[in-house]
Amino acid sequence: MASSSLTGRNRALFSVSTLLLCFLLCISEQSNAQSSPVFACDVTGNPSLAGFRFCNTGLNIKARVTDLVGRLTLEEKIVFLGSKAIGVSRLGIPAYNWWSEALHGVSDLGSGTSFSGQVPGATSFPQVILTAASYNVSLFQAIGKVVSTEARAMYNVGSAGLTFWSPNVNIFRDPRWGRGQETPGEDPELSSKYAVAYVRGLQETDGGDPNRLKVAACCKHYTAYDVDNWKDVHRFTFNAVVNQQDMADTFQPPFKSCVVDGNVASVMCSYNQVNGKPTCADPDLLSGVIRGQWKLNGYIVSDCDSVDVLYTNQHYVKTKGEAVAKSILAGLDLNCDHFTGEHAMEAVKAGLVNETAIDKAISNNFATLMRLGFFDGDPKKQPYGGLGPKDVCTADNQELARDAARQGIVMLKNSAGSLPLSPSAIKTLAVIGPNANATLTMLGNYHGKPCKYTTPLQGLAETVSSTYQPGCSNVACPEPDIGSAAALAASADAVVLVMGADQSIEQEDLDRLDLYLPGKQQELVTQVAKAAKGPVVLVIMSGGGFDITFAKNDEKITSIMWVGYPGQAGGLAIADVIFGRHNPSGNLPMTWYPQSYVEKVPMSNMNMRPDKSKGYPGRTYRFYAGETVYAFADGLTYTKFDHQLIKAPRLVSLSLDDNHPCRSSECQSLDAIGPHCENAVEGVSDFEVHLKVKNVGDREGSHTVFLFFTPPQVHGSPIKHLLGFEKVRLGKSEETVVRFNVDVCKDLSVVDEIGKRKIALGHHLLHVGSLKHSLNISV
Repeated sequence: MASSSLTGRNRALFSVSTLLLCFLLCISEQSNAQSSPVFACDVTGNPSLAGFRFCNTGLNIKARVTDLVGRLTLEEKIVFLGSKAIGVSRLGIPAYNWWSEALHGVSDLGSGTSFSGQVPGATSFPQVILTAASYNVSLFQAIGKVVSTEARAMYNVGSAGLTFWSPNVNIFRDPRWGRGQETPGEDPELSSKYAVAYVRGLQETDGGDPNRLKVAACCKHYTAYDVDNWKDVHRFTFNAVVNQQDMADTFQPPFKSCVVDGNVASVMCSYNQVNGKPTCADPDLLSGVIRGQWKLNGYIVSDCDSVDVLYTNQHYVKTKGEAVAKSILAGLDLNCDHFTGEHAMEAVKAGLVNETAIDKAISNNFATLMRLGFFDGDPKKQPYGGLGPKDVCTADNQELARDAARQGIVMLKNSAGSLPLSPSAIKTLAVIGPNANATLTMLGNYHGKPCKYTTPLQGLAETVSSTYQPGCSNVACPEPDIGSAAALAASADAVVLVMGADQSIEQEDLDRLDLYLPGKQQELVTQVAKAAKGPVVLVIMSGGGFDITFAKNDEKITSIMWVGYPGQAGGLAIADVIFGRHNPSGNLPMTWYPQSYVEKVPMSNMNMRPDKSKGYPGRTYRFYAGETVYAFADGLTYTKFDHQLIKAPRLVSLSLDDNHPCRSSECQSLDAIGPHCENAVEGVSDFEVHLKVKNVGDREGSHTVFLFFTPPQVHGSPIKHLLGFEKVRLGKSEETVVRFNVDVCKDLSVVDEIGKRKIALGHHLLHVGSLKHSLNISV
């Protein structure tokens, strides 16, 4: 009995030990699996794959793709229409998840990326709207390059994919839009330059081969998408009614630049309809424009799960198979999520779509993966194969995140002598507000896990002794603790109030209803400023603007800064500006409107131009002439810059053919194409504007030189339009010459009522700040 009992105990112990060993082995296997990248054509592990032409790196991509597609059954092809492709083991193709995100750093929001013990976090840069405020194109590209390096490093240890659905280049048309924070702002020129630079940073390889990709970027959300969830309007069912003029003039330019100039690998179609058609099922928008006119070299992907949405929510089609067929035939190559994969066979059997159309779609997908090296065998033996965890969250990368936040911060108000604060003069600093000790809030949306956080409180406390009072329990600020906050302010030499929003106020699927600071924040700010004995610095952390007229006009509030969502190093950057270690040089990438504006304008009205007959005021600095709290491109600095025009023509004469109709009659405008575009200004189609810029202040600083133009008022032309911008850094008394190249037909043209570009004849005005220069275009 004793022996039997001992044997049973041993069996139990053996069973437990076996389970524990199995558990440890399973964990080990998972860890080992995670430490290896996913790739096809592993000829080392499976020599038979070497016989497949699609694995032959000596062939061109088209030949390889043709071979691969020809080996697949219809069932296998359908697998590759969805973002979670399960792979084909008989051909050595593993499962691949297309969905990764990298809006302002590698993110784990997409299911293709995860953080683990090997890579617990990645560098989290400022949210895009703040980076755009730097107006520094080289910075845009530098951030993209760091993000792609960290993405490749994570891919090499099995933590990320190679296809990243970023950036968001939609126009920030309405200040209430919750996703405006993700965009480069309201201006098509800035958005286009940001898009091209960031895409190049993500995609371009060290060798510069356009047929190779470091990672694949994706410009989204195509197109006229900028309403998420406002009152009774939702993005899934919203029909954006857009005229041809606004489409060509405002909504399309960033996407065109992405494809034509940035050579982006992908474009994502949006949830909404445009003029009655779902964007992901509109052949004119997809096959006609992206693939046809712009010549996309890559794939078109749906937002998740737009194909389902056009069936379930929009009722655009009667069957699921029809939804799949219409989207594929329109030019969609890949469906984010599973809907297409589940219903494509149904569409084929019903005769709604044929196998040739499916071949075309998956060929675009495979070609992109081949440009990424996915079908070239072991990534460790390819360029970037040496990247790994050591290349993520490096000191240099984190310093770039800090510098990006510094460059973007916008000084909106600074009473004489208020900022920068002198650390030697500040013995106690009161740091107050619901965002004063923010961590996650600083990242904005589509964030990953940062390397670390430095909150505003921590950043300020590194320089001077600081005391802290949140004032509100959260940004909603239902019941502020005004007494404690005011008492703290009264006892301190200076006050920094860190207010604003977070993702509970503005984010994807959540638009704002008004432009006021949330809850009772305004009351808290006013009372704290009233009690303060020293300078009061109001810091606004947000994606969109607020009506802070009360603070702008309050003499007790000596300085106002907008810091966007400044990323992981936001606290350091804020302190750098407040204490003068960095001279602010950011400029607003969007208009800050008064509350009265949104009371007049429904978000659902897509028209950019004003309509006086209906009391509609228009949108953005290009078309809205009303009162603003702060204007597009506003931003102060601690020094002063002067401009002097050195070179610019007074007259541009366009040479017309003898039979041109405008030779015999007066015309308001000419087509922006034709022989006259090749023979302007003494035989060339462009001219240069030279500006001398001098730092006449008492300290070094950076400065954005903006070149705007105001065309003749024909075809509903903009009040003014940004032609170009250039960031310069100058020491005290230093000067430089900034040169802008202006293409007459491209840059000085306007869009007419049917979406065609026209050169307006007559008086144009070029302006840089208060400097104005008249230019006449004639025939």
